[in-house]
Order: sequence, then structure tokens, then C-alpha cells
Amino acid sequence: MKRVATFRPGPVFLGRLGALLLGCVLFLAVAAPVVAPFRPTDINLRQRLLPPAWEAAGNTRHLLGTDNVGRDIASRIIWGSRISLSVGLAASLLGACVGSTLGLCAGFFGGWTDRAISWLIDVQLAFPFTLFAIFLLAVFGGGFVPVVAVLALATWVNFARVVRSQAMSLRAQDFVLAARSVGVGTPRLLRRYLLPAVLPSIVVVGSFSAAQAIMTQAALSFLGVGVDPTIPSWGAMLDLGRNYLQTAWWMATFPGIAIALTVLGANLVGDWLSLRLDPRGR
Repeated sequence: MKRVATFRPGPVFLGRLGALLLGCVLFLAVAAPVVAPFRPTDINLRQRLLPPAWEAAGNTRHLLGTDNVGRDIASRIIWGSRISLSVGLAASLLGACVGSTLGLCAGFFGGWTDRAISWLIDVQLAFPFTLFAIFLLAVFGGGFVPVVAVLALATWVNFARVVRSQAMSLRAQDFVLAARSVGVGTPRLLRRYLLPAVLPSIVVVGSFSAAQAIMTQAALSFLGVGVDPTIPSWGAMLDLGRNYLQTAWWMATFPGIAIALTVLGANLVGDWLSLRLDPRGR
């Protein structure tokens, strides 16, 4: 019997696909004022709840339809990509700075420093983060900066655990011992020798943490405790669209697809980076 050839996408193909998805989202976020056909806050009650353009009652000017007050769904998704990407990247960078620093200190120094930081990690993992985030945002208020700070609390643990384990194995390596034998100080040793060695792992964890931050930000906006409600965001669009699932399915479906594709792209890039930057994977 003849074997039927099957297409099995490899990691390089999937990595390029993820990069393409993220590139498209990034392009829409940067070029939103030019690409979006309408402003995200434009209201037109005469054209409220229009279906997508390919349906019988649709309008070609509103490709993905309109919401309950006549705002263009496609424009709001394009503008919403800005807040999702900026929050995800900012939270991942802040979590990387905090978590990598604590992980390096815990793995290199050991002793009570390692025990204290490991205790902080265990405490962080013991809390149900969504409830904790809702509590913090309810106390300190929403907005871009509070949301980024809260999401950084969710992501720093990932960096700290990975960097700690690598620093513990690297501190006994020959290049570290040689640097210490010639009088290299601890701050310089951490900055010039250990940090470059763990940087590939930080990049990989950062891609997954950005995807996690985008998902969590959408969930917080869905629950009404995210960024400023006047700013279009995918989570807030999901929250509004859930009340119209029976009559206007497009209000929640297309923002959900945007979230899924963005997170999928970040995860595919993270998988590719984990193989590309790992010598064993290469």
C-alpha cells in the first residue's frame, strides 16, 4: 500500500507562524490611527447591532459589525490591541527584572537568602492570583500602571524559579570560580558572567509570561477591574458582548478570537525560542 504523505509542521514552521501572528498584531497596534476605519469611541445609534458585512443585514463599512451603541467592532479590536500588547510586554519586562534579580541572588548566595526568596515564591504560588488581583485593584484602583504592577506580581515567580535553578548550577562552574579567583566582585560577577548565561532562559520565559499577562489582563477587564473602561480593550469587549450572545454573537466572538490568536502566537514563539536557544534542542 502506498503511504499517504501527511503534513507535520515542525518547530521552525510553528515559530514563524507565531512570529507572523504577533507581527500582525503589533502592526495593527502601531498603525491603529491609520488602519482603523473609525475611531473606537464613535457612536452611531442608527447602526447599532449591525451583523458582520457578509451577512444579509450587514454593512460593508462595518466589516465585523457594530456593538450595542453603534461602535465599529473592527476598529475597537484594532485599538484594543494597543492596550493588550503594552500591558503584556510591560508586565513581562517588570516581572523579568524583579524575578531574575531575586532568582540570581537566591541561586548564587544560597543559605538564608535562598530560603527567604523561596519562601516568597511559595507564598505567591499559594494565593489564587485572580482573587488577589481583584482585591488589589479594588483597593488601589484600576488603570494602566496598577494593572501592570499587579500582573508583574503574577509573572515574577516564573522568572525567579528558572533563574534560581540555573544560577545554582552555574555558581560551581569553572568560569565563575576563575572570575572569583582573580578578584571579580560579586555585583560584577552577577552582571557580567551569570546574567548573560541565564539570559536565553529569561527570553523564553518572557514570551510565555507575556502571553499569560495578556490573558490575565483580558480576564480582569472582563471582570470590570482592569484598565480605564473608556479605553477599548478586548476583555471589556468580551464583558459587554456576553449580554448579547443570543442576538449579537459577533460582539464577543471576534475579541475572543483576537485574544486567542495573540496568545497562540506568543506561545508558538516561546516554544521555538526554547528549542532555538537550548543547545540540546539545536
